[in-house]
Amino acid sequence: MASNPLPTVYEIRRSQRADGPAAVLSIGTANPANCVRQEEYPDYYFRVTKSQHLTELKQKFQTMCEMARTEKRYFHHTEQLLDEHQDFLCRGKPSLDARLAIAAAAAPELAESAASKAIAKWGRPATDITHLIVSTNSGAHAPGIGLRLASLLGLRASVCHTMLHLNGCSAGSASLRLAKDMAENNRGARVLVVCVELTVVSFRGPEEACPHMLIPQAFFGDGAGAVIIGADHAAHDDESPLFEIVSASQTVVPGTDAVLTMQLTESGLNGDVITRDLVPLAAKYIEGCLTDALLQPLGGCPNWNDLFWVVHPGVLGLLDRIDGALGLEPGKLAASRTVVRDYGNMLGATVIFVLDEQRRRMEEDDAETGCEWGVMMGFGPGFTIETMVLHAVASKASST
Repeated sequence: MASNPLPTVYEIRRSQRADGPAAVLSIGTANPANCVRQEEYPDYYFRVTKSQHLTELKQKFQTMCEMARTEKRYFHHTEQLLDEHQDFLCRGKPSLDARLAIAAAAAPELAESAASKAIAKWGRPATDITHLIVSTNSGAHAPGIGLRLASLLGLRASVCHTMLHLNGCSAGSASLRLAKDMAENNRGARVLVVCVELTVVSFRGPEEACPHMLIPQAFFGDGAGAVIIGADHAAHDDESPLFEIVSASQTVVPGTDAVLTMQLTESGLNGDVITRDLVPLAAKYIEGCLTDALLQPLGGCPNWNDLFWVVHPGVLGLLDRIDGALGLEPGKLAASRTVVRDYGNMLGATVIFVLDEQRRRMEEDDAETGCEWGVMMGFGPGFTIETMVLHAVASKASST
């Protein structure tokens, strides 16, 4: 009796792939309870670091805080915690073990808060998650934040788990790029992406010899963002996709290794942001990255003002330079400006907050709803530019 022929590798491959593009199905965000107003932060920072005598440096720091255009930031670390860890205040004292231990305990809980919100909005049980991507600049343990998060959420043991470390501010965009590939190449996959950041790993006191090291202290805050990504959404009536992810790309600008750096040291996470170089570089290369990203899926480049924008706000002046380089109309980067005003820069989690803010604006504002196509951009060490083309599913035009 003849046996049935085995399927070809091509047939197996075709059956494994999803039908249709990956889409954002839900978004959740969370912050620690400890909130400090930016106008109060210079006094707070120089008090908790026992540095009130550095009056000239405090004035410089106050100027930085004012220029950040941030009203408040959230932190896991409190004044009491810093009093208990005086070694955190000085860059020359070993403190990495203690910092990482704090982050290892706190980061999964903050991540779980954001992820639970995303799952609740999605409307399906957590056990339907098939893949988990967790990104952080605040951890260095194995097993780490991701496995602890999976346990807190009650995910099934067969979830495919991926951790990303030290991708800086581009971590959110990079995680979503990876999730797009996972969703489209695994039929029925539902990918939970979580970016969680705690600045306790990098908090330290001011140094007169290194005033530029105050930049992260003036801009960065703590937060977690979660997104559920899936393809084949047309076959699921219980899902309401928000944005389809049309394409994703990454560009590393040559010769920019020193512009934005991060490294784990005995005294915590150290990094350097050369703002005077980074901001012009981003403005110089952003249009080329956008053109390359949009040419293939759309066959050409639309007017930049016909797009909606989900842009990581980065550091001081970056959004203004992007506005100028692209000739954007007032309000086009409003979602980014709102997030940096309300939360500061939360590294990889920030772009998820911006995506959620853009979603909210498009649901509430008819003018925003008119934009069918959009772009997400993230910036990180390298100097790396992540670019993603998005399609608003709820737009007036059909996704087909």
